[in-house]
Amino acid sequence: MVPDDLNRRAALALLLGAGALAATGCGFALRKAPEFAFRSIYVDLPANSSIGNELRRQLQGTGKLEVIQDAARRDQAEVLLQSVLDVRDRIVVGRDASGQVREFQLRQRFRFRVRTPAGKEVLPEAEILRQIDQSYSESAALSKEAEAQMLFQNMQTDIVQQVMRRLATIKL
Repeated sequence: MVPDDLNRRAALALLLGAGALAATGCGFALRKAPEFAFRSIYVDLPANSSIGNELRRQLQGTGKLEVIQDAARRDQAEVLLQSVLDVRDRIVVGRDASGQVREFQLRQRFRFRVRTPAGKEVLPEAEILRQIDQSYSESAALSKEAEAQMLFQNMQTDIVQQVMRRLATIKL
């Protein structure tokens, strides 16, 4: 090997080692499943609620919680998550000169609270609102409807992640 090539390899190894140390020294860590102060939860949302179903799936996916789904056993849960409001809206925000719709605003609003079976409120009523603008064209109505459903799904996933983070802040 040529001494110049050896110096380059040593410099590269030193640079990679320094980068790894810098990443660990700054507190970088992969996101982990949230830690909860409770071991069981009852999600008081209808069975046909898409947010409720995704939230139950996410909570069960942590592997750390028992998600009670039987309403007869709801009092056995340490906490109850209750939905106060779960609404999807599609509002016209733009029209062209002939009155044709050109832009919608998609909104998803979810309001909830968490309490114990005894009625003690452990997380006061909170609202999460997600909204996004969507352009619209009559000539692409079917594809725009599919796009709207995809955008609503993305907003729902974001809302569920925010609810999970808020549940992790509960101290019993």
